[in-house]
Amino acid sequence: MCGISGIYNFDRDHVADERVIIRMTDKIQHRGPDDSACHIDGHVGLGFVRLSIIDLSHGMQPFFSPDKSIVLTCNGEIFNYRELRQKMESKGYTFKTNCDIEVIVYLYMEYGTEFLNMINGQFAFCLYDKRNEVLFMARDHFGICPLFYAKLNHALVYGSEIKSVLEHPDVTRRIDHKGLDQIFTFPANIAPITFFDDVKSLEPGHYAVLKNNKLEVKEYWNLDYPTKDYDYGEKSEEYYIENLNDLLLKSVNYRLNADVPVGFYLSGGLDSSMIGGMMRHLDKTKEFNSFSICFPNTENKDINEQRFQRLLSEKVNSKHNEVPFKWDDFESKLRNVIYYSESPLKETYNICSIALSERAKSEKIKVVLSGEGADELFGGYAGYKFDGRREGNIGYKDLEHLREDEVRKKLWGNPDFIYEKNENEFRETKQALYSPLLNKSYKDFDCLNESAIDHSRIKDRHHFHQRSYVDFKLRLGGHLIADHGDRMTLANNVEGRYPFLDVDLINFAKTIPPSLMVKDMQEKYILKKVAQKYVPSEIINREKFGFVAPGSPHLLKTNSEWVNELLSYDRIKRQGYFNPDTVERLKKMYSRDGFILNPPYDLDLLIIVLTFNMFIDVFDVPNAS
Repeated sequence: MCGISGIYNFDRDHVADERVIIRMTDKIQHRGPDDSACHIDGHVGLGFVRLSIIDLSHGMQPFFSPDKSIVLTCNGEIFNYRELRQKMESKGYTFKTNCDIEVIVYLYMEYGTEFLNMINGQFAFCLYDKRNEVLFMARDHFGICPLFYAKLNHALVYGSEIKSVLEHPDVTRRIDHKGLDQIFTFPANIAPITFFDDVKSLEPGHYAVLKNNKLEVKEYWNLDYPTKDYDYGEKSEEYYIENLNDLLLKSVNYRLNADVPVGFYLSGGLDSSMIGGMMRHLDKTKEFNSFSICFPNTENKDINEQRFQRLLSEKVNSKHNEVPFKWDDFESKLRNVIYYSESPLKETYNICSIALSERAKSEKIKVVLSGEGADELFGGYAGYKFDGRREGNIGYKDLEHLREDEVRKKLWGNPDFIYEKNENEFRETKQALYSPLLNKSYKDFDCLNESAIDHSRIKDRHHFHQRSYVDFKLRLGGHLIADHGDRMTLANNVEGRYPFLDVDLINFAKTIPPSLMVKDMQEKYILKKVAQKYVPSEIINREKFGFVAPGSPHLLKTNSEWVNELLSYDRIKRQGYFNPDTVERLKKMYSRDGFILNPPYDLDLLIIVLTFNMFIDVFDVPNAS
């Protein structure tokens, strides 16, 4: 993977400023430390930093069409590029390199924007078509690769990370209050919203075309589950197991393609263990590196998964790298994480994520495979098991429940769909936490007043598919493969690949009956059947483990100077985002002996406040006004 940035000035006589583009690309050098480039074509400028993975000698970008009228920069990998390349060669196109990205230029020349659904990959690219005066940007189906932009009065500015876009002198650092409200309400920001007023995130499965200085954003793919009346036919359980197995193997094999060493993250759970087992099945000769966070200290023994990690590593004969985690120097680690995450945090586990990529870098591993996406696709969270019990058992609703129904109808289009909590009740908590200044305009940024998803995608769907769709859109795309995934791996020049997020695999998984996803209250039933070939039964049958990182109650009890300063009454009042009296009450509550938060059911309000204040420092954000 790499990093891209650029400027498109609406005035064609206004030459793109090379110095600004270089500053923008310098900010994302961690995404591509191997090489960099800046291409200026009049009012358009494109920046690029490269992490060399395929065709190490000839894969430098930008790529051009033969007549130089089309120029492309891309962050990502096209996994089915060999098939696509063969198709384009049969049409008379000649390739100059063996790089996977080059095929995009010729696909665009042949099919225009329609080629996006031909690609199996993870990507975010920008293509400038000089002949038609079009800027074409696109992001992969699931949002693995990020792409941010700011549409100013005189230009469009874009980059792989927000910090790159902020380097343009006309992009402001004003906080988008809706972005703040979303982080309290949902697992993460929902694209296109970010924490900055000027900066938007291109949505997963979308592309944008800038023509005649007008930007149009369109969807080309979305997760579309069958309706409740869908006929699954008489296919056997074995049919689904065999096809799922074949597609997963194909996906893993695609993601092993690299001209550099490939490793994998190993948590000790089912999903990452399956990836490691399949890697060994596909290649019995190569030595793969596995990477695990472990907690060997006595006080952390309840969250230590070393036994299961070592069990899988021994089975697949990986070179196992255990990263013993210590919570010393917590402040500098947290600030570093926030810089790369570009967001306040709801929990501190990203510190573990960045430690894993740091170890991978030290072992000279540029690519790691990981198990994200399996929980959302195959029902790995507790909610999937209990939805069936709630369905059809609504009962009497009092006034408070009716108010909550109104909120749920706005968010999900379905008053009976329960995602994480009672949102209407929690709205009062948020308003108590916000400053009087923010509460004056609260109705303007209250994220409960509009839909959180495309309602048509869960209407008349099975309750399993409803939750899966919402998890894909809110938890996976905005958090697990964003601040927790892409930003934490590439902070240390490592590319993350996710075999469960393969478009062919997901298109098949949509056709698996929900009764095979959760069966007899067993989550991920069908996936566990596939795993039997590759994973020890002790891992398959173990109870799902959710690691919980130390939160604000732990930090408050350390009485650290930096924690006290970030949550001090004077600072909170001066910044103007939160109510200092409410923060003080929370500090007293969280500091009491015996006080315990129970994530994910209890939200750690103070860790959001604390990391938001760090975020303000790191990104030089002005006080509320």
